[in-house]
Amino acid sequence: MGGVGASDAMMRAAVASSADAMIAVDADLTVRLWNPAAERVFGWAADDVLGRPLRTIPEEHTAEHRAVLERVREGGHISFVTRRLHRDGRLLDIRAVVSAMRGEDGGFLGWVGLYRPVREDEAVQHQTAERIRLVRRLNDVVADLNTEPALSSVLDRVTSGLIELTGADAAGFVVIEHQTNTLKLVSMTGLPRNLRDSTADLRSSLVGELLRAGRTVMLATSEARGLGDLIWSELDGLHTIAVGISNVHGSPYGALYALFSSRRAGHIELELLELFAGHAGVVIGNALHYDEAVRQRRHERAVIEASADGIAVLDRDGVVKRWNLAAERITGLAPEDVIGRPLPFPLPDPDGEQTIRLESGTWLGVLHTEIEGHDEVVVDFRDITEAKSLEAEKDLFLSMTSHELRTPITVVRGFAKTLVDRWEKLEEADRRRAVATIADRADALGRLVDNLLYSRAVPNGLTVTSEPFDLAGLLRGAAYGLRGVSERHMVELDVAGDLPAALGDPMATDIIVGQLLENAVKYSPDGGVITVRAGVEGGVITVTVEDAGIGIMANDRERVFERFVQGEAGDRRRFGGLGLGLYIVRRLARAQQGEVSAHPRADGLRGTSMRFTLPHCVDTT
Repeated sequence: MGGVGASDAMMRAAVASSADAMIAVDADLTVRLWNPAAERVFGWAADDVLGRPLRTIPEEHTAEHRAVLERVREGGHISFVTRRLHRDGRLLDIRAVVSAMRGEDGGFLGWVGLYRPVREDEAVQHQTAERIRLVRRLNDVVADLNTEPALSSVLDRVTSGLIELTGADAAGFVVIEHQTNTLKLVSMTGLPRNLRDSTADLRSSLVGELLRAGRTVMLATSEARGLGDLIWSELDGLHTIAVGISNVHGSPYGALYALFSSRRAGHIELELLELFAGHAGVVIGNALHYDEAVRQRRHERAVIEASADGIAVLDRDGVVKRWNLAAERITGLAPEDVIGRPLPFPLPDPDGEQTIRLESGTWLGVLHTEIEGHDEVVVDFRDITEAKSLEAEKDLFLSMTSHELRTPITVVRGFAKTLVDRWEKLEEADRRRAVATIADRADALGRLVDNLLYSRAVPNGLTVTSEPFDLAGLLRGAAYGLRGVSERHMVELDVAGDLPAALGDPMATDIIVGQLLENAVKYSPDGGVITVRAGVEGGVITVTVEDAGIGIMANDRERVFERFVQGEAGDRRRFGGLGLGLYIVRRLARAQQGEVSAHPRADGLRGTSMRFTLPHCVDTT
């Protein structure tokens, strides 16, 4: 054990006595060893750095540092000349030897490096080689700029590339806004984000001085006020400013600022800035053209995609090149099913609109236009199925309405004329029957007109209320009223004693119940029992109206809720009507968050059971 302790003490003494700076970091680049020579070389005491991230790597050498660490991670070591930061901000020319550290089990622990300031002649050689590398890097950076077409990305790469080339501590690009004689800072690296989009006066700036002198680049000290306080106040220790004009299409578009606080800048940096500013102008010009093309395409795309009409763009061979969202919605065909293929329906003549029916049954109104100067055709189409249906419904409505109105009007006119012409000759009983008939037909006309009015209001959103009301009382009143209407029908009412208050519109519900009872009487002409039940099922109030009539065939139980539709079973058509009643009933039910449906009788006997649901109030006591 004593031998091991002596060995550890000797190792610690060797590290402490080393003439070279020795720094060890773990896998997260946290400093674990910092010997006295490291403090002499870099200026930080061990207490300032141990357990903290490594601070000696300049931003422009971060990528190089990471590459070195990755190369030695698997074993071996690398010796190279580079630059490292001193605590006072100076850049030091350093020769470094970096190796990977591994534990007794071979597991990776981190890296250890030995660092020694290079001699002056070696530093000069290194700086010369660095300048050659920078010139080569200039071509690489410019080539990289040309790979990014978007202006905002180009400007961000311009400022970061300028720092990489010149070793500046910060950089910014300003756009010259000639109409207002101002500069606008649109891109920056190494400066706070809040400076973006700041503006300054052009005439009092370094850029203005350059333009007046007819020059493209200049070096200035921090005493020069080139951009107001936008940049200078945000960079501690700033001493040198390099500015270069970027021309786009032969005219000054903006300027690059390179700001130096930790190192000196000279003619080499200025030459690099001038070259880079010139190349940047070319790249920015290309990016401006690209952005304009993108804006134009976005505008065209937005117009096409926002259109409620389906729009397809075809090439000269009739192959689909573009298919907007409305086209997919109308036809049910996704872009991937259409693009690159012929138009999925016949292309009409250029003159006028043509009506086309798809295999799905959808009707289209189609027209197309040829674009002059392009081998493209724009096809515009819209879904006119509803219009076609409405046209058919209108014809049916007119024919049915004329038929339904003619019968009661004929009866009223005939009996009224009889009363006028033969009043004195008629017996009292005959006069009463004639007047009763007129009243009955007038009621029928009134109901017909009410149905017509409701059929117009409901599709556009009939306003209903949502409030608690006594559904049991409403059902009792409706059943009582029905007893006086028909002598052949008997009404049985079966309402749960604990039926809660319904939540909905009492007037709309009264219309629904009245229509269901009227249908029960109408379609059971031989009379019989009409049963009205009400209770809570599945969290909702359920009302059923059951008759002993002719019934509804299975394939008609959903269709009877459509406008102008009646079941075709047996002699159902002889009962007349426009087929609007159940359409109105369903719309009113759904407007109250309820539903209505038709079913066969549960006991298997002939007849129909109409089921109507409504929400109910929740008991919170």
